[in-house]
Amino acid sequence: MRSGAKVGVVGGVFVLVAGGIGYGAYSVLGDTGGGGGGTRSASESSKVKTGPPSAEEIAETSKGFFDAWAAGDAATAALLTNNEAGAEPVLTSYGEDAHIGKVKITPGPAVGTKVPYEVKATVSYDGKSKPLSYASELTVVRGLTTGKALVDWAPTVVHPQLTEGATLKTGESSTPAIDAVDRNGTVLTKEKYPSLGPILNTLRQKYGESAGGSAGIETWIEPADESQPEINLLTLAKGKPGKVQTTLDAGAQAAAERAVKKYTQASVVAVKPSTGAIRAVANNPVTEFNVALQGKQAPGSTLKIVTAALLLEKGLVTANGAAECPKNAMYYGRSFHNLDHFALPDGSTFTQSFAKSCNTAFIKLIDDTKDDAALGKVARDVFGIGLDWKTGVVTTDGSVPAETGGEAAAQYIGQGTVQMNVLNMASVTATARTGTFRQPVIVPQSLDNRPLATASRSLSPSVTQQLNTMMRATAAWGTGAKAMASVGGDKGAKTGSAEVDGQETSNSWFTGFSNDLAAAAVVQSGGHGGDAAGHVVAEVLRAGG
Repeated sequence: MRSGAKVGVVGGVFVLVAGGIGYGAYSVLGDTGGGGGGTRSASESSKVKTGPPSAEEIAETSKGFFDAWAAGDAATAALLTNNEAGAEPVLTSYGEDAHIGKVKITPGPAVGTKVPYEVKATVSYDGKSKPLSYASELTVVRGLTTGKALVDWAPTVVHPQLTEGATLKTGESSTPAIDAVDRNGTVLTKEKYPSLGPILNTLRQKYGESAGGSAGIETWIEPADESQPEINLLTLAKGKPGKVQTTLDAGAQAAAERAVKKYTQASVVAVKPSTGAIRAVANNPVTEFNVALQGKQAPGSTLKIVTAALLLEKGLVTANGAAECPKNAMYYGRSFHNLDHFALPDGSTFTQSFAKSCNTAFIKLIDDTKDDAALGKVARDVFGIGLDWKTGVVTTDGSVPAETGGEAAAQYIGQGTVQMNVLNMASVTATARTGTFRQPVIVPQSLDNRPLATASRSLSPSVTQQLNTMMRATAAWGTGAKAMASVGGDKGAKTGSAEVDGQETSNSWFTGFSNDLAAAAVVQSGGHGGDAAGHVVAEVLRAGG
C-alpha cells in the first residue's frame, strides 16, 4: 500500500482511502457476484495480483488517469500512478503554473503495456489564449505492494520534453526571444532547421538579455539545472526579439539537415578551416543532448589523421616513403588486422597505407615513437583536443588519454579509450588542412569577448603539406573515392569504421574537406566509413559555405 493511503471498512467492503477521499472505481477489493456467487473470502480478497497487467487493466487504468488529468484532478490522477508524491505536484503545476486547460486526451491503441496518446489543450494567460498540442506515451505496470495496475510515473507522461525536477510555466518570458541569423543575415528557426532547436535555446539563454529584445508571454519548460536552457513550447504574445549573429550558413545547414535524415542515427558538423567558424550542425534524431557537439565515442580510422601527424613529425615516415602494411600485427599480446585481412605489397608508400586505411602500418611504428603518451600530446598540443573550447554553446572537446600496451595500439587507429564527436573530427580535419588549430565557434568571439582555446604549436609546413597529400589521395583513389566523387574543388578525406562492443555493425565515420570547408559525420551502425557517413559529408561539402 502506498504511503498516505488507509484501508477502511465501509458497509462490509474494503475501500482504499487517500487524503480522505475514496476512489471507488479502482479501490474496491471485495466483490459480490450475482447468481449465487456470494462474497469472496478475506483470504481471497487479500491476494496481491502478480504478472503483467491485462489489456483490460491497462485500458481501465489509463482511462482513469486520462480522465482525472483532463478534469484537472491532480490528486486522483497521481493516485493512479506508482509515485503519487512525485506525480501530484507536476500534474498540479500543469494547470496552476502552466495555465493549461480545456485538456482533451486521445489515446491510441495500446502496444503491450504502453499507451500512446495525443494531448490537445488551451493555454490561457493575461487575456491571451492559444492551442497547445503534442504526443506522448505512458506505461502501465503492476504496483509492487498493492498488485494494482498503475501508471509508471515519469515527467514525460505529462510532456515528452519534461525531465526530472523541471517545471512547466506560462508567463512573461524570463529571457527575451532572439532572432539568430546566419553569416549572411538569414534568420534561422527550429521549424526550418530542426537540429538547431537546442542550440537556439542555448543562444537565447546566453545572449537574449544583451541582444536588445523585450520579453513576450510564453509557455516553457524550466529545467532543474539552471545551467541548462529553457525550452520554449508556445508563444502567446511576441516580444521584440533581439538579434544574435552566428557563424552558421543557411545553405550548408539545410544540406546537413537533409543528409542526416537519410539515416536512423546520424550527426554532422562543418567547420571553416581558415577561421574555425562552424557552418552547420545537424543530428537525427534531434534531442536536447546534442550528439554532434557533446557526444563521446571512438572515431575509428578518422583519427589516423592525428596519428599520421605524429609519425610524420617524428620523421618515422614520409608521405612518399615506404611503409610496411602486413595482414596482421601483434602488439603486447594483442593482435590487430586490416579489413578483410588485406595487405599491401612490399615497397608501398605511407600514402597508400593511409589512403587504403591500413591499420598495421600505423601500429608497427608505435615502439619507434618511444613515448606511450605521444599521441595524446599531439592531439592536445597541435589539434586542440581536450582543451576548454568556448564555442558559444556547450561542447565536449575530445579525449585521447595516456595508455600503454595493446590499449595504446588501439588508440593509434581510433579505437580503445579515444573519445570524440563529429565537431572534434571536423576540427581535426580543419587543423590538418591549414596546419594550425583554430578553435571552432558558433557565435563570433566579438559577441562577448570570451577567451578561445589555443593550441601550443602548429604543424610544420612540410607535415601539413604531406597530410593534405595523403587526404587528397584518399578522396581520389582510396577508401573515400566513391563518396567524394561528386565533390568538387581541392578535396581530401579519411574514412573510419569504429567497432563498438555488443554492436553487430560498426559505426560509420567519415571526414573530409573541399577548399575552405571541412566536415565530419558519423552514422551509428552504418558500416564502413565511405558507405554511409561519407555521403553525409559529401552532401554538406557540395553545399559549400
